[in-house]
Amino acid sequence: MTAATAVPITGGHAPKMKRKQFEKELEKLQIELVRLQEWVKYKGLKIIVIFEGRDAAGKGGVIKRITERVSPRVFRVAALPAPSEREKTQLYMQRYMQHFPAAGEVVIFDRSWYNRALVERVMGFCTENQVENFFRLCPEMEKAIVDGGIQLIKYWFEVSQKEQTRRFEARIHDGRKIWKLSPMDLESHRRWFDYSRARDEMLAATDTDFAPWYIVPADDKRRARLNCMAHLLSRIPYKDAPHEKQKLPKRQKAKGYVEPARRLKVIPQKY
Repeated sequence: MTAATAVPITGGHAPKMKRKQFEKELEKLQIELVRLQEWVKYKGLKIIVIFEGRDAAGKGGVIKRITERVSPRVFRVAALPAPSEREKTQLYMQRYMQHFPAAGEVVIFDRSWYNRALVERVMGFCTENQVENFFRLCPEMEKAIVDGGIQLIKYWFEVSQKEQTRRFEARIHDGRKIWKLSPMDLESHRRWFDYSRARDEMLAATDTDFAPWYIVPADDKRRARLNCMAHLLSRIPYKDAPHEKQKLPKRQKAKGYVEPARRLKVIPQKY
């Protein structure tokens, strides 16, 4: 790795951030993301952001906060399911490349081609020879991506054993979160150290000057979200894109229009 700091890093022991403070800082960052969005469109930038990490590390929560106030036509999320039988016969990178950005787009990969080095390897879905080929070819492929004019930003979310266990147990007992828990999640909890070894080798083999890994300490969800969003904004130089000042026009005159009497089914007003 290019950075001197070793993993795991799960953050400090600062007091819990109050929701009001979190939402205040979140609003500031989301306003900046809208400014970035307009600059990306104006300059025709092409950006890929990769989110990787252990299960329950909080990747989805950060992605949600990044995308909830921007246009899905500019910020697209690619969260690919397991490959189909047809996709298994393709070149490994083929199904990912079809989601790459065109000019004026930011594509967020919620897990990515690094599945080969992580879940596929740990769960035995690929051979060690395939993993070695991936480690050999991945830096070359990412160099080609960057040389092709795409900015590539890679985040690894690091969560501690204790916090991951707490989050998994919360999913088990919370009816709103049970859908987040899969048999693969349970197995990843059991295989903590297999994942640790896979993570270490992946970071060592693919942390490059042109596409470095950035580690996000993720035990503190609120701080992880804010810190990651602030860092993402810092990695993409942007300014205010030129635009005309908006003014709300007056509505047209009714010119005799009257709402018709209709027998429509209106939903019950329970609240």
